[in-house]
Amino acid sequence: MTSTTLVTGGTGTIGRLVVPLLRDAGHTVRVLTRRGGRPADGVEHVTGDLLDGRDTAALVRGCDTVLHLAGGPKGDDVATRHLVQAAAETGVRHLVLISVIGAPTMPIGYFRAKRGAEEAVTAVPWTTVRVAQLHDLAYTVVSKLARLPVIPAPRGLRFQPVDAHDVAARLVELTLGAPAGLVPDLAGPRTYDLAELTRTYLRATGRRRPLLPVRLPGAAGRAYRAGENLARPGATTGTGTWEAFLAATLRSATTVSSR
Repeated sequence: MTSTTLVTGGTGTIGRLVVPLLRDAGHTVRVLTRRGGRPADGVEHVTGDLLDGRDTAALVRGCDTVLHLAGGPKGDDVATRHLVQAAAETGVRHLVLISVIGAPTMPIGYFRAKRGAEEAVTAVPWTTVRVAQLHDLAYTVVSKLARLPVIPAPRGLRFQPVDAHDVAARLVELTLGAPAGLVPDLAGPRTYDLAELTRTYLRATGRRRPLLPVRLPGAAGRAYRAGENLARPGATTGTGTWEAFLAATLRSATTVSSR
């Protein structure tokens, strides 16, 4: 019998990579989005909003496994509670959650919501993996900073950016396996401070901008300087590098602009 997996956020950066991998592994995939999508062999799309929680059980019913990728700037804890309730009602055998490194300790609303989501999934058979920021997010941040005449460079703000393909492969591995609880973090192969990420982008794009060192204030600044957002010992390390991602992204942008 073919297993059916519900993927929330299946049209996002990671979801677009995960769905074909699950399909290749023999799963029927049900993609939950807010706007729907194009049908494909072995892939169906359903629409719904986990935040309001209405009819969530109907969206989950018939699925053996749920891979919860959907998220936003706020409300992840509420949406996840609605999903878990539906999973419990419909007999889901395994729920896999992508969370963020630093969820237990970072004093920022986004991280607190992720911590709430982590707590919620323990009500059903579960696996949670905390992941570092994607290369895609790092690129968005530094490309926007590069537009400024002077770029602020917060001291102690470090990242371990990870490639989306590495994340997708790990999530599929976990989804195909048995519930494993909290598994090792997943981060990129190197740690960078924001100034270094910005400088590599400036060099690659042939720009010059002065960087102004600043100090992040408050509890969030202290947490970042303490490395609360960095992977714990024993973390799994992806292979894709920031430099390779940056080069490929800029090549792609150049190709598109030249058409």
